[in-house]
Amino acid sequence: MELWHSISLGFSVVLQPINIFYCLMGVFVGTLIGVLPGIGPSATIAILLPATFKATPTSAIIMLAGVYYGAMYGGSTTSILVNIPGEGSSVATCFDGYQMAKKGRAGPALGICAFGSFIGGTISVIGLMLLAPQLARIATDFGPPEYFSLMILGITVLVFLASGSMPKAFMMATLGIILGCVGIDGITGRPRLTFQIPDLADGIGLVPVAMGLFGIPELFENIEKTLKRDVFETKIKGLLPTLKDWIDSKWAILRGTGIGFFLGILPGGGAIISSFVAYAVEKKFSKHPEKFGTGVVEGVAAPESANNAATGGAMVPLLTLGIPSNVVMALLLGSFMIHGIQPGPLLLRDHPDIFWGVIASMYLGNMILLALNLPLIGMWVQVLKVPYPVLFPLILLFCLIGAYAANNSTFDIYVMLGCGALGYLMRKFQYEAAPLILAYVLGPMLEMSLRQSLILSKGDFSIFILRPISAGCLVIALILLLSPLFPALKRGRLIAKEESEI
Repeated sequence: MELWHSISLGFSVVLQPINIFYCLMGVFVGTLIGVLPGIGPSATIAILLPATFKATPTSAIIMLAGVYYGAMYGGSTTSILVNIPGEGSSVATCFDGYQMAKKGRAGPALGICAFGSFIGGTISVIGLMLLAPQLARIATDFGPPEYFSLMILGITVLVFLASGSMPKAFMMATLGIILGCVGIDGITGRPRLTFQIPDLADGIGLVPVAMGLFGIPELFENIEKTLKRDVFETKIKGLLPTLKDWIDSKWAILRGTGIGFFLGILPGGGAIISSFVAYAVEKKFSKHPEKFGTGVVEGVAAPESANNAATGGAMVPLLTLGIPSNVVMALLLGSFMIHGIQPGPLLLRDHPDIFWGVIASMYLGNMILLALNLPLIGMWVQVLKVPYPVLFPLILLFCLIGAYAANNSTFDIYVMLGCGALGYLMRKFQYEAAPLILAYVLGPMLEMSLRQSLILSKGDFSIFILRPISAGCLVIALILLLSPLFPALKRGRLIAKEESEI
């Protein structure tokens, strides 16, 4: 009964007209961003953060979460019609989706993507609804040592799964922690790393940092590329999959959903790895694995179900522990904090309307996406033809306005441009921004948990190894740090690296 009461609360929140509007805007923008190759959900959420300042926390998170899972839907359109993944999570869809289009089956391919995404997303939300409250109750027993060790593990796992070198990823994570320390010390009240610049007294804002690290480099990189986007010229008809398509793909959808949800929960897992693993598993289970890559419907259904299910899984640690599992979740965590809300075990107790409203919005958003995507495929095809020289200056202008609007400060514009230059150089020299932004968001909480733990133990560091959960997290983190010494772990990381570079 308590669960049904909570679900009713969530739908009473999300079905308010203003929240329906924000949900619709989020999934629409997310689909649009997914359709446009080269502009990902990370950059989009960073750019849209200032647009949520006047909204309620619930509306803001509903919209930004909608951008995330909406982008999973949109990325399949370019994978099938252009053979260019709109998102990294849609790379695996290219393998069979484009081949189906070449056979004149673009319609069924797009249709099974939409339905598979809907089923995967909906089941993952049910899993989120059932698992998150239980995990939140367990996590109320967490103290500062457990939180410190859990954050160490989260950063370490993300570094372990980084597509570049581990030393570079750790350098970025360290820089992120340092940037998070700028401002007034939360315990002593003294300024740190401000260099007597008044604008740094409140710290460096998340909005200009995120916009600079994700938005600006994305624009410059795509301007440099001569990306050819020839839409496969075929008449898109018969969007509804046939009965044979459903029979062939039913287990692919269910297996992909399960894989996506559970890999989405893991730090560093997310939609990209989920889609590749689901594709590989489906090929393993198939009676005709040699046909994969030639246009089989299972090769489209599995990764699309997995990448959408991963979005629901990724919300579990964010809402229950306050720990983001990937860079998009780190930006959502920042959005929570900007609105004065701390995700974690107490979110369910203190803000049940936000907790259940966000979950219910994912039900609604998946239904809106199913209704939007099939009828609007023709429009998305036209969007693919928008020239980048027209699109990117508008995005840059929006970045500048958004950075200034955060605090009505020109200093934030300089921060954004500085981070943009840094982000561009990082991409050129293959330093990833994801560990930096995750460590930047977690840094203040990491430091506070460390100092609170040492205050509790009177400076005795053994508190971190005497408490079982804390010790377990640190042991796993240590194993990952020593992974180059273990051939099996090193091989697994190299596989993840190769998949992310495809």
